[in-house]
Amino acid sequence: MTSTMSGGEALARSFAAHESGDMFGMGGFQLLPFYAAVRTLGMRHHLINDERTGAFAADAYARMTGRPGVCDATLGPGATNLVTALAESTNAGVPLIAVTGDTHRGYSGRHMTQETQQVEILRPAAKALLRVEQPERIPELVRRAYTIATSGRPGAVVLDVPEDVCHAQVTMPEDAFWTDAETHRVPARRTRPDQHTLDRAVALLATAERPVLLAGGGIHLSGAHEALAAFVRAWGVPVAHTMSGKGSVSCLDPLSIGLFGRYSRYANDLIKTADLVVVAGCKLGEIATERYDLLPPATPMIHIDVLSEDFGRTARPTVALWGDAASTLTDLAAASSATTRTGYLEEIDGRRRTWQERTRPRLTTDERPINVARLVHELNGMLPADAVLIADGGFAAHWTGLLYDTKQAGRGYVADRGLASIGYGVPGALGAALAVPDRPVVALSGDGGLNMSLGDLETLRRADVNATIVVVNNAASGYVKALQHVLFDGGYQSSDLSEIDYGAVASALGCHGVRIEDPEALAPALTEAVTTPGPSVVDVVVTRDPAKMLPGVDKRAASKRADDRIA
Repeated sequence: MTSTMSGGEALARSFAAHESGDMFGMGGFQLLPFYAAVRTLGMRHHLINDERTGAFAADAYARMTGRPGVCDATLGPGATNLVTALAESTNAGVPLIAVTGDTHRGYSGRHMTQETQQVEILRPAAKALLRVEQPERIPELVRRAYTIATSGRPGAVVLDVPEDVCHAQVTMPEDAFWTDAETHRVPARRTRPDQHTLDRAVALLATAERPVLLAGGGIHLSGAHEALAAFVRAWGVPVAHTMSGKGSVSCLDPLSIGLFGRYSRYANDLIKTADLVVVAGCKLGEIATERYDLLPPATPMIHIDVLSEDFGRTARPTVALWGDAASTLTDLAAASSATTRTGYLEEIDGRRRTWQERTRPRLTTDERPINVARLVHELNGMLPADAVLIADGGFAAHWTGLLYDTKQAGRGYVADRGLASIGYGVPGALGAALAVPDRPVVALSGDGGLNMSLGDLETLRRADVNATIVVVNNAASGYVKALQHVLFDGGYQSSDLSEIDYGAVASALGCHGVRIEDPEALAPALTEAVTTPGPSVVDVVVTRDPAKMLPGVDKRAASKRADDRIA
């Protein structure tokens, strides 16, 4: 049997067959048949106010569900507005599929309205770009997009659909919309290193006395939380994490030593004295390695990654294990013999207690304006174990990466570290709240980040999601102003913002909104916001002193100030 339909309907049916879930976008003429089919099929699609918001929301949705996020944009400015978010997903290894409308091929190159070289613009920001030239091939190319997005290191795939392809009538066979179920979520297929290479890694683990494991975002993408827990217990290895890797193990686990890299509790000190470094699902980029200076070159390294081309890119591995993190860690755990490192673990516990004592005054301070450490401390105290904290780019991620504790393994913390763009907080909250509606979702954003996506508070309201936006309001582009303070002795340029009451702005947009200036009011205000149905905004007035805007010293400014602790 066959059915006649538009190319847009074939596109919608292909996504429905892949169980795509919530989608985000802003329509235009080129994709209207797709929108019509989405409505007819009863699929969940959310109009956003900026295409970047749609792609960021799809990114967060993908991180929380493991399924590729789906967004769409129309020709020209709609498509080009996707670039930043596509780069975020591709760099972070997040599966995402973006559908872009394009010009009618019969008129391309004749100055059509909004025509631009969007294929050439979008291609470098994505893992792959697939151009749909025949409507008959739509199911095939959607399958291909899912395969690419979920295989190896995941990433963003663009499906570029010309107007005439989307509007064309096509006859499709009944079995055209088959899917490969393994590509519906990450990881699509698991690979394992060969036994000889595993044996070399086991030999290093068996002789190490001070090993450290560095966990990156690949642990979440692999769903390797149980495998990692089994490995670290079998071998007695403490775990440090990147911002993307927070939640690889619970931050409250005795074997967790917290964030490493640009900001560190005490993990960096242990890395520098380690006799073996195990890297799992981490690219070892600039921030994680303190501009490539953190890892001692002579220290043996076992590097586990699903992308072989990253071996040796920033550090030399002794043993490179090319494979899925969960599968590889499971094999390594199974090869363990009884390992006792009592003295080493006691040292780690002592370092933990010392750090807690040093930081407690900042975490509980009553100073006004409010100290960001106090804000994060209150979030730690009131959010339940299953909560999701979204950290916008910039210092919102820096402070929470260092101080916020996930209370269980899994995706309880999402930071956009693929490109570290500000403006992720609101759309990240939208995508996460739709993905896990039964879990509390809180996004921390600076006032600069909120300004970038302020219009999509309306989207949160219209989608009726239970999400709380906490605004770290310092009336500045805080990260830039803090660095100007250190590097240019207080010479500030283009880093100050207007004083705005975002609680009042939120109320005007129909959301629950409140402004907090007293640290004692934080806990009740946050509790009320999280438990109030619908979207909420808590505007927190924090320090205007640029010397206190960061939790420590950025490596790039370390020569100016040696102290890299918050206490």
